[in-house]
Amino acid sequence: MNGFSAVRTLAQHWWVILLRGLLAILFGICAYLWPGPTLAFVVLLWGAYALVDGIFELIAGIKGKWGALVFLGILGIAAGLITFFYPGITAIALVWVIAFWAILVGIMQISAAIRLRKEVQGEWLWILTGILTVVLGVLLIARPGAGALSVLWLIAAFAIVWGILLCILAFKVKKLGALPVAHATV
Repeated sequence: MNGFSAVRTLAQHWWVILLRGLLAILFGICAYLWPGPTLAFVVLLWGAYALVDGIFELIAGIKGKWGALVFLGILGIAAGLITFFYPGITAIALVWVIAFWAILVGIMQISAAIRLRKEVQGEWLWILTGILTVVLGVLLIARPGAGALSVLWLIAAFAIVWGILLCILAFKVKKLGALPVAHATV
């Protein structure tokens, strides 16, 4: 897929980026509002988020013929399904799953942004979401035993910030559809 096709595909599907951002914000808010009742609820909520996000990522990858997005979509769907089929796993095990998922997703986001840097300017938003995702993963690996509540709040804060950045990116990408590619800026 050349850069022009990638930009056009992103511009046509800007709403997918927005929806991913809004879901991330909703996930973060819910995690803050209900930390105590059950960690299982939050585990299942994260599983639902990973599953839905993976489905959207897979759809975008298939439509855009972009293998990296297809891979990320499959990874997200697998993470969501594992969460639903094995909800009794320990909090530490889930933290490790989330940590490695976050690092891999972050690296792939940074890679995609760098790949498109010649077609769009200001790809820093996408790079920043990738960096935030990698930082989340590294922090979770460094402190897996910090406690479920602190990990939950860390993930909630990440989801809200990441979601806001994705929403900003979505509206910037939407504008790309109306501009010639040479003048497109994110």
